[in-house]
Amino acid sequence: MRIFLSHVAGGGEVDPDAFTRIFRVDPADRISIIKSGVKPEAFGVIARHMDRTREQLGKTLGLSVTTIDRKQKAGENLSPEQSERVVAMAKLIGQVQAMVEESGDPEGFDAAHWLGRWLDEPLPALGGQRPADFMDTAEGRELVSRLLAMAQSGAYA
Repeated sequence: MRIFLSHVAGGGEVDPDAFTRIFRVDPADRISIIKSGVKPEAFGVIARHMDRTREQLGKTLGLSVTTIDRKQKAGENLSPEQSERVVAMAKLIGQVQAMVEESGDPEGFDAAHWLGRWLDEPLPALGGQRPADFMDTAEGRELVSRLLAMAQSGAYA
């Protein structure tokens, strides 16, 4: 799994199950990748899978696209803080894919695309705010993840 995460962290294209594997991998492996820094290309890969522009994803995650581009040109990895935000989004996509696999028929379902759209929908559970408004902090990302899990269980939709 470490090799797989290194590939994704390298910004390579990923197969449809890649995000699910990121979600399910041992947290220590994700932490190691985050501390080592993710290649800036991974940010663009996630944006493409979500059918979002890099600017949209940057705004959602509180990341500067200019900084990401500068680091890419310099051949530098993202900082641990920046990497954590990118990996967290990949993990959230994986959570959605895993939920669909566990709850129904995943054939033809595009978790990344669905999540990209869902993040922009105002939700009563968030006081009418969009989940995207919470994605720029670790606490907010955890809140969004818990909200998805509760929706799956039927506890709160």
